[in-house]
Amino acid sequence: MRRSTAKITVGGEPVIWLGANFWSRTGGPLMWRNYDGETIAAELRVLAEHGLTVTRSFFYWPDFMPAPDTIDETMTARFADFLDRHTARGMSTIPTFLVGHMSGDNWDPGWRAGRDLYADVWMVGRQAWFAGEMVRRFAGHPAVAGWLVSNEMPLYGGMTTAPEVVAAWAQIMRDAVRAAGGHQPFSLGDGAWGLEVTGEENGFRLADIAKLVDFIGPHWYPMGSDRIREHYAAAWKCELAGTFGLPVVLEEFGLSSDHASDANAAHYYRQVLANSLLAGVTGWIAWNNTDFDLPGQDPYRHHPFELHFGLTDAGGSPKPQLAEMSAFARTLRDVGIGRCERAGTDAAMVVPAYLDTRYPFTDPGHGRYLEQTLGQAYVSARLAGLPVALARESAGLAGDARLWLLPAAKQLLAPTAGRLRQLADGGACVYLSYSAGPTDWHRGPSIAGLNSLFGVQHDLYYGLVDPIEDTEVTFTFGRDFGTLAAGTRLTFRAAGNEHSRSFLPVRPDGAEVIATDGHGRPALLLRRTGAGSLILCTYPIEHMAAVTPHVNPDATVRLYDALATHAGARREITVEDPRVATDVIVRDDGARFAWLVSHASEPVTVKPATAAGLGLATLDGSPVSAGVTMGPFGISVFRITGTGAADPAP
Repeated sequence: MRRSTAKITVGGEPVIWLGANFWSRTGGPLMWRNYDGETIAAELRVLAEHGLTVTRSFFYWPDFMPAPDTIDETMTARFADFLDRHTARGMSTIPTFLVGHMSGDNWDPGWRAGRDLYADVWMVGRQAWFAGEMVRRFAGHPAVAGWLVSNEMPLYGGMTTAPEVVAAWAQIMRDAVRAAGGHQPFSLGDGAWGLEVTGEENGFRLADIAKLVDFIGPHWYPMGSDRIREHYAAAWKCELAGTFGLPVVLEEFGLSSDHASDANAAHYYRQVLANSLLAGVTGWIAWNNTDFDLPGQDPYRHHPFELHFGLTDAGGSPKPQLAEMSAFARTLRDVGIGRCERAGTDAAMVVPAYLDTRYPFTDPGHGRYLEQTLGQAYVSARLAGLPVALARESAGLAGDARLWLLPAAKQLLAPTAGRLRQLADGGACVYLSYSAGPTDWHRGPSIAGLNSLFGVQHDLYYGLVDPIEDTEVTFTFGRDFGTLAAGTRLTFRAAGNEHSRSFLPVRPDGAEVIATDGHGRPALLLRRTGAGSLILCTYPIEHMAAVTPHVNPDATVRLYDALATHAGARREITVEDPRVATDVIVRDDGARFAWLVSHASEPVTVKPATAAGLGLATLDGSPVSAGVTMGPFGISVFRITGTGAADPAP
């Protein structure tokens, strides 16, 4: 199956953005009042010297539009100088119109007077007029790379507006930009926090937005309980955003030095950059260019950690995060990333429709459960060297994957069961793990014909769950399965609430029991059908891991590795250490590049295993025949050699 790697194009050529969100250290959001062109030139110089080519810039709305029908021409003159200084450095910028929200505070132009930003027709007209005026002034400048409407608009305009109202507002803003001559790539700057990515409604539906914008720009600053999940958090959100077929730009990411040591900040940047690249991202804009020495100025007065998100310190000296951006820039150049896309895959993970669609009389909280559980399953697949394509159930399950994963699936649309049967009959392996769900809203499975689909008879009692009372769940394999020999034991930490910490009691009725739990009950069952198979796991192992701190890598990695082997899913490169993930990207001239991503906090040496007929070489062509040693949280990139390299069919 094909994995999306859509790119922004300008004049028919792909554009890769690597840069920083930009506020000058002279004033943060108030930089236009305290404008110092020489300081800005110095700030741009240090970014350019480290390989960064783009900034995201902001029209601080109260300063640029002091009255409903007035533009402050002093401010626009300063912005013109700002653009000229980008051109002088061979850089470009993406202006953002409505700011609005910034770094933990909201700033209104004084004339707004509480008017609704989305539904008040006069207020929407003023926003569109302002955007048009900025475009008319600057669209012809060579330093303008694109346009963004807002900075995290849901935090400014509110998160309870109806999706159709938000979509209408977005269309008006887009039309104003285009009518004024804004031909550059366009997006909203909203953060991509809507239903389809987070499972929670905020009015910004990607299904609507994707019809209007040229790229989707997630903003993500995860707080978590597991380091490896933290490494993949932004990548996972970008994978979900990428299912709409548009380029994905990681428009904001980063951290405050108040929240991480220099060494750990560098590790985090390195992981986010690599993992998001392997998730299909083709643009990265860090938050932000500089630290500030503005303790008495809002928002820093009341959000002091916001003083220290910079790639440089307040004196302009590079921080370790900037060194990571520079190293990433070199790697992008070395592989020719603008000519690359992700290799195809033989594995797909189903995103149930209940994540992205609100059905009547269903639990709205189920979306958050799905996003969290699927995110953990994504991590396990990555650590198994099993890149997955995401298949949204709401769009129909199409494709030729040999392995279909449905982790901890409580409910699926009724027609999906028949489609899963078709996939298995056609030769695929379909894996589903049971979940009763996280609430008592119709607690239990809602999968049409579960018994006949998987060749079992369940023994559920209405209204009740079968609780997992052990602190650990152990699967013992009664026969060889994939890479797991008979007698292998996999142990999972039990977790969940009173609803989800439960298992499915079943009796085989046509299925074969291939693993039992610690009480001798069926834990994993296989039913052969047609040319393929259906596999049922009676425990919500992915959900249990998702709500467990410091769990990765867990035993699900070994199970997914076995499932891939059982399904015949091709993997060009794997390693035995579950702390090291692998993936492949391919260039348009046929060159293929293997990425190894270590999540170990200490140096590790691994021996990559390649598919038949393949080998590895360094980027300068030296053969790799021995083990590969990687530093703490290290990234290694190699060229794949040999004649066996081939993509699974798209």
